[in-house]
Amino acid sequence: MLQTIDDLPQPIGEFKPLDQWQAHLNRIFYGLRGNKVRSYYQTFASADYRLAHALAVDYYEKVVKREKAANRQSSTVGPTANDESRLTVMELGPGNGNLAACFLCHLKALDREGRVYPRVRYVMVDWDEAVLKRALAHPDLAAHRDHVEVQCGSTEQVTGVGDGTVDRIICNELWNDLPTKLMAKNAGDLEEEYVRPNVSGALHAGTRDWSAFLRAFDAKDIDHLRSCPPFLDDLVWEKEHRAVEWKQVPYRKTIVEFFKDIDQRVLVPVNLGAFATLKEAKRLLAPNAVGFSAFDAGTADLKVLNDPDKPCYGVFGGQYSFMVNFALVEAVARRLGFTHAALEPQREFVGRSLNTNVITLMDLLAVHPSAGPKLRSWEQDRLALKTIKALNETYESPYRRRIDFPLSKDAPPDERETLNALLLSLKDDGIPDTVAYVTEEELARAQKDLEEIGYDPDAIGMVLHAPPSPVEYCHFTCR
Repeated sequence: MLQTIDDLPQPIGEFKPLDQWQAHLNRIFYGLRGNKVRSYYQTFASADYRLAHALAVDYYEKVVKREKAANRQSSTVGPTANDESRLTVMELGPGNGNLAACFLCHLKALDREGRVYPRVRYVMVDWDEAVLKRALAHPDLAAHRDHVEVQCGSTEQVTGVGDGTVDRIICNELWNDLPTKLMAKNAGDLEEEYVRPNVSGALHAGTRDWSAFLRAFDAKDIDHLRSCPPFLDDLVWEKEHRAVEWKQVPYRKTIVEFFKDIDQRVLVPVNLGAFATLKEAKRLLAPNAVGFSAFDAGTADLKVLNDPDKPCYGVFGGQYSFMVNFALVEAVARRLGFTHAALEPQREFVGRSLNTNVITLMDLLAVHPSAGPKLRSWEQDRLALKTIKALNETYESPYRRRIDFPLSKDAPPDERETLNALLLSLKDDGIPDTVAYVTEEELARAQKDLEEIGYDPDAIGMVLHAPPSPVEYCHFTCR
């Protein structure tokens, strides 16, 4: 049957570089869905505490070590700025405030002599004032309010903070959210991906005032878009490739040099937003600062980057989320003048602070014999809740929080009732999230209960000692 023009996807914008549309959609996504982000994805700091605790241990140890060294040299070297003023710790993109709360709670507990925590000024930076209000309202931040400030503005250009005044900068799962280009070699030139957004013919037909919708979408008018039919999950993107407009792209020499090791026509992420945060970090960090840390999913392996089938991005709730090209990030960091840069798997960083091996609950669920696409969503819920219940027999969190676990709507009524009862039976100081770290010792203590629901101890041992995945959550640090 012939389709009419109204049945076809309808353009709602022009072709632009992917990074420009990504930034545009981010504003709309957070405006419309910012209070429901966890319905689309969770981070390792949304509810769990172990990444924040590892950061607190790392920071405390490095500050104490630095100041002991400074005291030994005090006869020949004058005091540093951080010895005489508050220690500014900055978090770019604080999410719901959980990382800040757990970091400060654990830092205070570690600092029994009061040498570090009393001097800390923790600054949360985000462009969205609503995000900052929600982060600041985190209940576990109440005890630390005298140490916490917020700064509303771009994370790539922090206003009101002086050069060389910050001791520590942290960003967790922020880089994948920031403007990113996809580039590829074509003969002797570099091209980038341009995209154009469309919505379905059905949504077009169901929109009362199409012209008003187009104006609101173009202007990122959140108030008007809230009154329109939901469209973010309905977006269809046209793609084409054009020569890179280098006037709009920094670090041309570094990028061109990097692509010498990339095969023809292989798309690779170029994380411009990450580069911008590094440049700003270089301005903000004091000469003797502890440094900058970013946590995100990506790779520095050129074999993976050269794979044409690698997952360059995912789309969650209509929002693009890119993998981080850590190899290029490190090259840019050195270009900016950072003298030390290092990359490690995130779980190695967390495990080192605990002096043990760790995996995530998601890693554990993946090795259950029944795990896989054949499980219906409510059956996945049942497996997850039974696993959490088994771990909770011996696991104890230092925080009392009810786990946020929305049940799937497709469960039969009797199963839903059973799942709800199981959810309500979970203790307040148990596993805090499906995205949570568990230690080798906690798994060993729960082994009998895990075996009763079908887990194989050998399979758990294999995942505990498995090498990093090709695309892995990593900790990038520089100073």
